[in-house]
Amino acid sequence: MALHRLGKDPESPNGGSPTVWYDDETDQYLLQGNTVTDPARLAEVNAPAHETVIEFPRRMMQFFPEVNGGQPGRDQ
Repeated sequence: MALHRLGKDPESPNGGSPTVWYDDETDQYLLQGNTVTDPARLAEVNAPAHETVIEFPRRMMQFFPEVNGGQPGRDQ
């Protein structure tokens, strides 16, 4: 697996999550964020038991290449 960190939340305390990763072997993104635990919110999402719901701020969209016109790669 070749994971590349595309970006961490610039507003996160101590440089923590959320973070956007790209796996160039699977052509998939991995998202790291806070787990949603509120039952009412989870009920609205209706995610299957094998999936996890995370919170992901809008400001993090800048790290997706499709949004900023670039190609997946490592953050600088």
